[in-house]
This record gives sequence, C-alpha cells and structure tokens, in this order.
Amino acid sequence: MQVAALAATAVAFAGLAGCADRPNDLDTYYDDPVPSSAPAMPPAPPPAPAAAPPAQQRAATAPALLTDADVAAEEVRQAAKPATPSKCLAPLVDQVPEDQRERADWQYRSGASLSHQVLLTRGAAEAVTRLICSGATPVQLTPTGAEAQRAWCETDKGAAVCTVLLARGDVISAVQVAASTQARATDAAKRLAPISAAALVRVSS
Repeated sequence: MQVAALAATAVAFAGLAGCADRPNDLDTYYDDPVPSSAPAMPPAPPPAPAAAPPAQQRAATAPALLTDADVAAEEVRQAAKPATPSKCLAPLVDQVPEDQRERADWQYRSGASLSHQVLLTRGAAEAVTRLICSGATPVQLTPTGAEAQRAWCETDKGAAVCTVLLARGDVISAVQVAASTQARATDAAKRLAPISAAALVRVSS
C-alpha cells in the first residue's frame, strides 16, 4: 500500500512539472498562441497624377484673347472697369468657372464699350449653336476659322448691345459692343468678327 501511494504521488508531480512552462491563467490557457510578428501590409498605390493647374489652362487660351494691337483700328483705350455681360450672354459665361475665363475691356471716345471674353469649355461649338437669345435681332456673319458662330443685337439696360460668339475646339470667343445706337454697335461687331476669329486660330497655331 505504501509503495502504491508513493507511485501515485510521483505521477501527479510529473503532471505538474509538464505544465510548468505554460502560464497558470485559466482565462488564457487555451487561447491560440500569438504570432511573433504581424503580416506585412501591401504597398500603398502610387498617387494619381495631378490635374493641370488653372494657370496652365489660362495660358492655353491666352492667344485667343484680343490685344490692344488687335483693336487699335477701333481707336479705343483700356476701360477702368469691366463691362457687364448682356442678359443673353451672361448665362453662358456663368456656366464656365472663373479660372477658365479670360477677358479684356476697352472704351470708345464716344463712351461706347468693347469687351472680349475667352471661355474654356468642352463642347464649345455645341454651346454656341444651342444658345438662343429671345427677342434679339440676328446678325449674319461668316468669319473664317470658327467652327460655330452666332451673332445678335439686343437692348440691355437702355443700350444697344451687339454680340459676336465664336467657337473653335474647346474655346469660345465672345465680343460685345455696347453703344448708343444699334447701327453703331452692329458696325463695330462686324468689324471685330474676323479679328476675333483670327485670334481663335492662334490657339491651335
């Protein structure tokens, strides 16, 4: 009997010794072992290329903007403040972000105003063709170099305003002359139409 008791004690002691290298915590005893290091993360994708800044966009359309030399025959001087687009032209201008517009303004000795805006937008020809000015008087022009054109005269804020709208590629050219009479505004618009068309061609030259 004494030998049997000693044998049982030896077996129990051996069992305890086999567990000596495991933590004596019942809550974590049966947990899976923690890996020595976390799996490697996949490399981050390269950054997307940045879009062209507005300055580069404006530089691309700058040749289409009329210069003092282009309008020298009109005997105008640079205006102190820009003219407001007419009620027919304003909606088209407002659709184009400011950083995609360029403009120049002049004034005649008589007080009449001349303004030119260059708008950068996709579908320029379609936008010009689609524009309809209700109640305006159409002006027939055939400038060389434009893919689409529309010209009209309207009365806006008591002045006669004539507009020449041309498109080529992604560029719209808008010339407006506001004068005391429609005849004066129309004559000026007709003189400026081929000049603004030639300026449009400069963009792709």
